[in-house]
Amino acid sequence: MKIYVTDKNGVEHVLDAVADWTVMEVIRDNGIELLAQCGGSCACATCHIYVDGAWVEKLPEANEEEIGMLDGAFDVKDSSRLSCQLVCTPALDGLKVKVAPGSY
Repeated sequence: MKIYVTDKNGVEHVLDAVADWTVMEVIRDNGIELLAQCGGSCACATCHIYVDGAWVEKLPEANEEEIGMLDGAFDVKDSSRLSCQLVCTPALDGLKVKVAPGSY
């Protein structure tokens, strides 16, 4: 499985995704700058990402907790998600995301 992550400098990285890891864990463990201050417990918005438009409808909907945390994020868009809430599965092979401002 691969995910494509654009970092704060606009550089796209192709990362090997591990099944059942969160997108946040994959990004962080590959050395891409991502604050993720709460470590993935959905208690902050510092793992905020933008999901590529082709992928937005393919993802599970955000739950109330994630939506509440995104209310405190910077520059929220319709494609905004918390990377700690997206679990890598074969269905996400090829996912494209960008680290959002305020998350690095």
